[in-house]
Amino acid sequence: MTQTEPHYAVRLARSEADLRAAQRLRYAVFVEELGGGGALVDHTARLEKDRFDPFFDHLLLLDEHRPVGDRVVGVYRLLRQDQARQAGQFYSEDEFDLTALTASGRRLLELGRSCLHRDYRGGMGMYHLWHALAGYVEKHRIEIVFGVASFHGVDQQALAAPLSLLHHRHLAPADLRVTARATGAAPMDLIPPEDLDRRAAMLAVPALIKAYLRLGGFVGQGAYVDRAFNTTDVCLVLDVARMNASQRAIYTREVRV
Repeated sequence: MTQTEPHYAVRLARSEADLRAAQRLRYAVFVEELGGGGALVDHTARLEKDRFDPFFDHLLLLDEHRPVGDRVVGVYRLLRQDQARQAGQFYSEDEFDLTALTASGRRLLELGRSCLHRDYRGGMGMYHLWHALAGYVEKHRIEIVFGVASFHGVDQQALAAPLSLLHHRHLAPADLRVTARATGAAPMDLIPPEDLDRRAAMLAVPALIKAYLRLGGFVGQGAYVDRAFNTTDVCLVLDVARMNASQRAIYTREVRV
């Protein structure tokens, strides 16, 4: 744990140094902890990066009680439609057919690479990020938020229970239902609903996915196996207009620095 109580601040990256700090944290989490990789990962400089980074906005969670240069303890990547056009696509389109969203005519925001430093998990850090994200969504009049979230590992049988739970209880309605691309698609309905231990299955769902479900999020049709990143991915979709009052309160409530 940290030696003193965190003093949080949240802002968008403003410089190349900010981006590098985000990429260092992503390396620690996605490469060192989870065994991920990728063509542009820089193991010498310990940076997790890809070709999309220049097009995203990078939301940074800082603990200002840490030494200068080591203050970034949480990150989120944010990609609006205008930025996706510059990049040539949304990041998720390599894994999921997003036609249901892109053809809707609604304002879209893709989220990705969400992570927290290991010492800041389970605390208030994610709420600070969410509150800043809510302000970003309001500023840009975003209507649908979506993005890939991951289970560690590529063994579908080991993940059968949580994947089946998501499919049976949280599948997106037809107008939001993205589908996994055939190149890496894996079925999620592996266990019939009557045979599921729902409590045990939910305990196996990663915390970030559970957080989106509490906000009223859904999952797309099918998972995508990303062997380079050693993950099994689902596409989460959140329709801002469908959020009820209690869900919106979780997402937008003020948190103290």
